Amino acid sequence: MEHIYPRIVQETGISLQQVEACSQLLDGGNTVPFVARYRKEATGGLDENQIRLIEERLQFHRNLEQRKEEVLRLIDEQGKLTEELAFKIRSAEKLVQVEDLYLPYRPKRKTRASQAREKGLQGLADYLLSFPRAGNVEEEALRYTSEEISSREALQGAMDIVAEMAAEDAVARGWIRDYTRRTGILQVAARDPELESPYRMYYEYREAVAKIPPHRILAINRGEREDILKVALTIEPDRIIEYLEGRWVKSGITAGYVLEAVKDGYLRLIKPAVERDLRAELSQRAEEQAIKVFAQNLGGLLLQPPVKGQIVMGIDPAYRTGCKWTVVDDTGKMLEVGVVYPTPPHKKTAEAQRTLTEKIRKYGVTAIAIGNGTASRETEQFIADLIRETALTVPYTIVSEAGASVYSASKLAAQEFPQLDVSERSAVSIARRLQDPLAELVKIEPKAIGVGQYQHDLPRKELDSSLNAVVESAVNRVGVELNTASPSLLSYVSGLSAAVAGNIVKYRDENGRFKNRKQLLKVAKLGPKAFEQAAGFLRVYGGENPLDSTAIHPESYGLAEQLLKSVGTDPGDIGQPGLAAKLKDLSIKKLSQELGAGEPTLKDVLDCLQKPHRDPRDDLPAPIFRTDVLSIDDLLPGMVLQGTVRNVVDFGAFVDIGVKNDGLVHISEMADRFIRHPSEVVAVGDVVSVRVLSVDKARGKAALSLKPDSERR
Repeated sequence: MEHIYPRIVQETGISLQQVEACSQLLDGGNTVPFVARYRKEATGGLDENQIRLIEERLQFHRNLEQRKEEVLRLIDEQGKLTEELAFKIRSAEKLVQVEDLYLPYRPKRKTRASQAREKGLQGLADYLLSFPRAGNVEEEALRYTSEEISSREALQGAMDIVAEMAAEDAVARGWIRDYTRRTGILQVAARDPELESPYRMYYEYREAVAKIPPHRILAINRGEREDILKVALTIEPDRIIEYLEGRWVKSGITAGYVLEAVKDGYLRLIKPAVERDLRAELSQRAEEQAIKVFAQNLGGLLLQPPVKGQIVMGIDPAYRTGCKWTVVDDTGKMLEVGVVYPTPPHKKTAEAQRTLTEKIRKYGVTAIAIGNGTASRETEQFIADLIRETALTVPYTIVSEAGASVYSASKLAAQEFPQLDVSERSAVSIARRLQDPLAELVKIEPKAIGVGQYQHDLPRKELDSSLNAVVESAVNRVGVELNTASPSLLSYVSGLSAAVAGNIVKYRDENGRFKNRKQLLKVAKLGPKAFEQAAGFLRVYGGENPLDSTAIHPESYGLAEQLLKSVGTDPGDIGQPGLAAKLKDLSIKKLSQELGAGEPTLKDVLDCLQKPHRDPRDDLPAPIFRTDVLSIDDLLPGMVLQGTVRNVVDFGAFVDIGVKNDGLVHISEMADRFIRHPSEVVAVGDVVSVRVLSVDKARGKAALSLKPDSERR
């Protein structure tokens, strides 16, 4: 299917050589992270996004080609495949074009036209389409009458055949679909205008199909599914009828009959089909956008910087059932769990203060993580009061607990903490999320981490695929410590399945710590191909070979040793002060020629030797820690505050500024330039400086801006 490659080049702007090389690598069983990181010479340095785009377009075109071959076979089996039709089908660039061409040959249930053909009326339809200059249509129709059918019925049957023929005209159908897409209006109304619902803004709503944004489509679709809204795609038909008349009607005594049939074909057959097509197209576009936003948000959440070396108290807030707390040491090991009742309806504040103060001092807690769910702000107020009244120097931060309840009730959590109940496991998860968000969040099904919009309305297969790719990308970008990683974390490493990840942990439990990467080949079901894909992303700290603690792939160890030798050192000096200075002035171009190595690989190896244990998350701003709480009453327009982006949606971003509800930064308040989407400016987990625009104290809402005050007119 090499003819697919030029199409991908045209669609992506990536060179033919890169597309071919990338496709061959992916077809060879190589993962996207591996190709992006360790096959840069072959791909010309394509990044993960470009490689995933090629992968997606490859799949699309292969599926399209498969459908084309199926359609060609089905038509050929009917004995109706002509060279011209075969050429049109093979030249089609979209699936809808293939289906339009197949429509006249697709087996159908009984239609008015098929019933007319069964009655022998095809000849009368052909007569109408011959547009004779003279004669009598009524007399011609009499030739097709019988005891079961009158001349009027015969004429109507012939017109039904013409209507279906016009409706199955692939060129006309395509033109009408494009015209409706450009000029159609999506019209929405309420089934019950008196009903209170979240969809009230759509009770009398119109918007051009070409302009309606994706998030609005999803909202309207949901309202329609809940039987609150009724939706129609409207268009003025005159121009379409005029087009069909020009295409199908010629001068002659039957012109009026054919025109009437063509109008019927449009209104009864084409219009509903085109409306279905365009509604499906709008929904697909909206779903793709929502999946993209969810994926971007998930990536930001996963790559939040870890808070290393801290003894953390995690608190899962609640009202009636109390606030579950835990303390974990700096390695994430749980030390103790319990429950206190500082929130309504119990309000056992003094008792809760005594308990938590004692535990904070007993274990030397250095940070407190509070989940952002139910009763979060009341719990935050309690912790702020505790810090102030006991003179503790322990700061707190609010941690997203998205998906924590899903993890806590999972089989994995039960295996990890069989002695704890579900709510106590949540507290442990919240504490660990502060220490290492990535290691903890991979334990949760990605779609359960609610950082998207309308995720429950999205196609499961596509959503899962996209989100799993994000997790895979994040895990391999950071790298995984082989001797401490959980099976959940290992299962996302390039080339490793969940079963092999479990086998790695089993081998570790039975044989002790891995001393080197080569030991991976002793793990059950981990063969040479899996080792090739995974080894570079797995780290062995304190092992036999210092190179195993870096992102350098074992296939490049010889190159790394030559580089070190060239500056009078060896792998034993990796991580030692002074090594980076010795390596920084080396000429990559010169070394590439001397060592016969590709420049991209050489550059990566040098970077790893200079910064052997670099974590890409370290470049991001740390979480915001506080010791006091802010209320909605404290907010005033013009105030500038630090906040954390909790969610990004099509129309803006929600920012946690320390009050009960996250403030909204509308897309219009994000930059002094035009932006198509908020993700161009912010990502989940970003720490941003925002200015308060307005405060609605009654509703507990704040409008925020990322623009400096000087930019406002």
